[in-house]
Amino acid sequence: MKFPKTPSFRLKGKRSLITGAGRGIGLGAAIALSEAGSEVVIISRTEKELKCLNDFLEDQGYKSKYKILDITKICDVENFIGNERPFDILVNNAGINIPSSFVDTNIKDYEKVMELNVNALINLTKLVVKKMLKNKIRGSIINVSSQMGHVGAIKRTTYCASKFAVEGFTKALSIELAEKKIRVNSICPTFIETSLTKEFLKNKKFKDYVLSMIPLKRLGKIEDIMGAFVFLASDASSLMTGTSLVLDGGWTAR
Repeated sequence: MKFPKTPSFRLKGKRSLITGAGRGIGLGAAIALSEAGSEVVIISRTEKELKCLNDFLEDQGYKSKYKILDITKICDVENFIGNERPFDILVNNAGINIPSSFVDTNIKDYEKVMELNVNALINLTKLVVKKMLKNKIRGSIINVSSQMGHVGAIKRTTYCASKFAVEGFTKALSIELAEKKIRVNSICPTFIETSLTKEFLKNKKFKDYVLSMIPLKRLGKIEDIMGAFVFLASDASSLMTGTSLVLDGGWTAR
């Protein structure tokens, strides 16, 4: 009798590009993929944090390099990708949230959120995918979305709009690239304790509301998300494309 063997979670020989990697979820993704054996290229707009992470990864014996880059600058992104060897894995993590009630949302804040969360993500993905196709790479695109790409919330109209866009983009692109064996999925976390959420969660009323919506009754930690990146990047998820890995403590199950 022939018995099945668990597909590998290892990423040896793979190259990963992670955006917004200087802190929070992006930092966690870079460490997780490195631990799984991937070479990582980490990008962010903030050099101090990025260099600190790069030094840490190199000290651990992992292969890493960093690039200071604003991914909303199309020409800079084109030059960067044009000079890089192709990637096997892309983690689109860079993002922003500017909470406000709908009637108080100004067009500049709306455009800022959509430019980074949607426009820049799509542009970078296109450039990376072109090289994947040219080099016949069976790659994995991982879009860091949010539970807010599945539900609505007060003072999150613009953010929800951007994340629903990411979810739709993920599904449509997965169908288009399936024939070439490039998989596209999203990770949708609940509120994770990071520098991005720290200020929001200082408000006790808001924090109590968040916890009341999570059946597991706790906020997420970066460590809660790290394994998801390895799973989606590896052969362990080879049949998974066009869908979301929702890590929300049960929020969207309500």
